[in-house]
Amino acid sequence: MDPSQPCILIVEDEPKIAGLLEDYLSSYGGYQCRTVQRGDEALSSFRAEPADLVLLDLMLPGLDGIEVCKRLRAESTVPIIMLTARTEEIDRLLGLELGADDYICKPFSPREVVARVKAVLRRARMDPATNVTQGGLVLDRERFVATMNGSPLDLTAVEFALLEALQARPGRVLTREQLLNQMYDDYRVVSDRAVDTHIKNLRKKISAADPELEPIESVYGLGYRFNP
Repeated sequence: MDPSQPCILIVEDEPKIAGLLEDYLSSYGGYQCRTVQRGDEALSSFRAEPADLVLLDLMLPGLDGIEVCKRLRAESTVPIIMLTARTEEIDRLLGLELGADDYICKPFSPREVVARVKAVLRRARMDPATNVTQGGLVLDRERFVATMNGSPLDLTAVEFALLEALQARPGRVLTREQLLNQMYDDYRVVSDRAVDTHIKNLRKKISAADPELEPIESVYGLGYRFNP
């Protein structure tokens, strides 16, 4: 494999769908791909050879996608995009709470999958820039690392983008729509409840680093504000 090309781990138990995804990601995205069909195989495959992004089906033999996502997120910040035919909002929020970076609902366009993968990888590999420091929070865009008073926050790509958007405008209220545009740059339709879920996760991680800090303020009926 060419180490200069991002590697996508496809976890999908339907061979036709897996083959279609691999063909499009290779042909139109220029990505290297490898495929496994079981959730437990996904974990062992990733541990043996980490990928740059995991494309993860929700319904899998061995371990389901939710459990695989949970275990992957416990040991890695690798971007995770979940594939699901279950469109209920509770499933979406559950996946986001466990650390998934994005969702794609079946049936889907293969070209849409390529676009989503490109967008998530682009957020995960932001252009290098000087570290941004404010109120004990440090965002290192070159290494894609966030710390609060020296403690790592272990953010996902979407959480990093969301926190960066808030930190860049201290004291200013940002609507959910504005934050969604920062989190997802490919014009998809996403429930604004996704913002609330990611904010909840950010608060938990910041609180774990420093229980006395609550820099993200809810502004009823409007959105959120960052107070360093």
